[in-house]
Amino acid sequence: MGLFSRLFGSSTATEPTVEPVEYKSFLIYPNSEPDGSQFRIAGKLTKEINGELKEHRFIRSDVISSKANADELMVSKAKVLIDQLGDSLFK
Repeated sequence: MGLFSRLFGSSTATEPTVEPVEYKSFLIYPNSEPDGSQFRIAGKLTKEINGELKEHRFIRSDVISSKANADELMVSKAKVLIDQLGDSLFK
């Protein structure tokens, strides 16, 4: 591994595989991020509209002590966002 890769990370890093949750034709991908000893609620929403895959990423200020609980809360908040905004989320 080269010096720059050790300092700045590898450019071939990939996102971990996350099982999506389907809700009202949206796919919700919870992917809470480490923030110190806690996890910040984050993830993405996708939906195919007119043959095009649309994506919306979001990160919240909420932090939770366990990744599983943070991911669960992310899915809950994503469902509320979908109920409130629907397809206009991608505009």
